[in-house]
Amino acid sequence: MSIIVICGATATGKSDLAIALAQRFDGEIINADSMQIYKGMDIGTAKLSVDERQGVRHHLLDVLDVNQDSTVAWYQEEARAAIGDIESRGKRPVIVGGTGLYIKSILDELNFPDTDPLVRQSLEIELERIGLNAMFERLEKLDPAAAIAIDRANARRVIRALEVIEITGKPFTANLPREESTRYPDARQFGLVMDRESLDVRISARVDRMWEQGFVAEVQSLLAAGITDARTAQLALGYSQIIAFLQGRMTEEQAREDTKRATRQYARRQETWFSRDARITWISPVQERFETVLNHLEKIN
Repeated sequence: MSIIVICGATATGKSDLAIALAQRFDGEIINADSMQIYKGMDIGTAKLSVDERQGVRHHLLDVLDVNQDSTVAWYQEEARAAIGDIESRGKRPVIVGGTGLYIKSILDELNFPDTDPLVRQSLEIELERIGLNAMFERLEKLDPAAAIAIDRANARRVIRALEVIEITGKPFTANLPREESTRYPDARQFGLVMDRESLDVRISARVDRMWEQGFVAEVQSLLAAGITDARTAQLALGYSQIIAFLQGRMTEEQAREDTKRATRQYARRQETWFSRDARITWISPVQERFETVLNHLEKIN
């Protein structure tokens, strides 16, 4: 029973397809969105409500508090444990999300070197001295592929990538396999793709809908819960902009428009990341997505 993976850029309709496939194959869903793992980050991550999950069990949703930091190594361990649990009950794992490194950490054998406190401290001091933009530009030169995968506003992950490069003497992405999966060779990956003009319209509408649903109030409650006490959650798309608004560093309209801009940029990075994996079968919105995936799966079963 092969694992099904639904990936692609934000706002392409991954969750709906995953629900349909899980229902069809008696499956359970494993979240592969790096921000949906946080409790209370619901509106801004487009997390499905309990009703919208239509009775399908979801794993790795709402498992960390916003004042906790996540790591790829932690996620890999948790996701693989969820796969084992699902399969042990005779059900089919369906992985869905847009965080490419999380998906790759499940499917492929990635090695995560331990942190070196001295290297980390040196890089953090340098970050304070020259700023995040300069550190990200260094990462772009040393490992362009990592720069595609990492949000340039995410200081923790930029520093981690530079730390791995310094410790190992190799690019951060040097241990990311590009061909056959070494952990789950039968996994079937499907990527949802959409023309950029249509996707930009969907992103803009989604952000406006988030505001209408109470996105600002959600961030206010998360500030009280300590979202700024850790680095990861506060850097999420929309959340960082609304935090800046609430702290008086931009207007609310600027926060909304910057969220749209940053989300469009993130979607481009997602497209670039996933396009490098030849194992993905791409499906466009003009196709009947559910039937198309079923046809591909039937050919291999």
